[in-house]
Amino acid sequence: MNIIEVSHLVKEYKKIKKERGLYGAVKNLFVQDVQYVRAVDDISFEVEKGDIVAYIGPNGAGKSTTVKMLSGILQPTAGEILIDGISPQKDRRRVVRNLGVVFGQRSQLNWNLRLGETFDLLKRIYQIEDGLYDRNLRMLDEIFRFSEFIDTPVRQLSLGQRMRGDLAAAMLHSPQILFLDEPTIGLDVEAKYSVRKFIREINQRSGTTIILTTHDLGDVQELCRRLIIINEGKIIEDGSLDSLVDRIAPYRQLVIDFYHPAVIRHPKAELVSVEEARAVYKFKKDEITAARLIEDISHTAPIKEVGLKEARIDDIIRTAYSGNVPQ
Repeated sequence: MNIIEVSHLVKEYKKIKKERGLYGAVKNLFVQDVQYVRAVDDISFEVEKGDIVAYIGPNGAGKSTTVKMLSGILQPTAGEILIDGISPQKDRRRVVRNLGVVFGQRSQLNWNLRLGETFDLLKRIYQIEDGLYDRNLRMLDEIFRFSEFIDTPVRQLSLGQRMRGDLAAAMLHSPQILFLDEPTIGLDVEAKYSVRKFIREINQRSGTTIILTTHDLGDVQELCRRLIIINEGKIIEDGSLDSLVDRIAPYRQLVIDFYHPAVIRHPKAELVSVEEARAVYKFKKDEITAARLIEDISHTAPIKEVGLKEARIDDIIRTAYSGNVPQ
């Protein structure tokens, strides 16, 4: 069942090109050179209920603009958005009750209140029933352990504590959909672990649908079942990370250290190099497994150590951004 439906979505911004110099300044008073820039350019996609989807791309690709339109903050120039069958542009109030939104560089917490007071304020804003509020607070505290700083003013929280507070605040009203825009930006290893743990647990416990925009490819590898890549306002990839890796980097390299120098060939692997007792093989993942290759070669010569080289995920994503991906 699709909980998010996006059809031919477009967002244009008006840009006035100004000429330089005194003559240009005078001319601009009477004649304006208006240009239109498409931040989002005719994109369509659907998200099933309970999915965790990475929505990634380089800076300026249109990620945050898309999220702001999905959450009703921005009006699209053209196209249609349905969140659980409701348009966020036509009935934003109903849609927002079903959404949680966290922008990594902007906090929804009130800096002049204690964290607990901020939660109480959100309880009144969303009109959350006492029983549900208490249950959600306990569940979120199990994940984030914020009880140790719940009486601390928000302005005194560390970046990691504040992000844990923001994530908890976004889930207090039990939204079906959670938009996370760069939730791990600037966080240390421990704080990133807490955020990723939260995303996994809230998805598993509550079936929350999560759209994650991030530059941290560790988030994508650890969390996301599906990957949508946007560049220059257009979707250039939509599928699993594994399928993208298979298309961009179908080969792996196996490094074998023998006890004695040996030159051993295999019909389903290319012998890339031999240096003393070390041999490097290149093989296609869909033709033979590394385990089978090792087993076959070990029948000819005893093996001391093996190592497997995979394509780096950041190199794969960078190739995807360039648009030079085999179909």
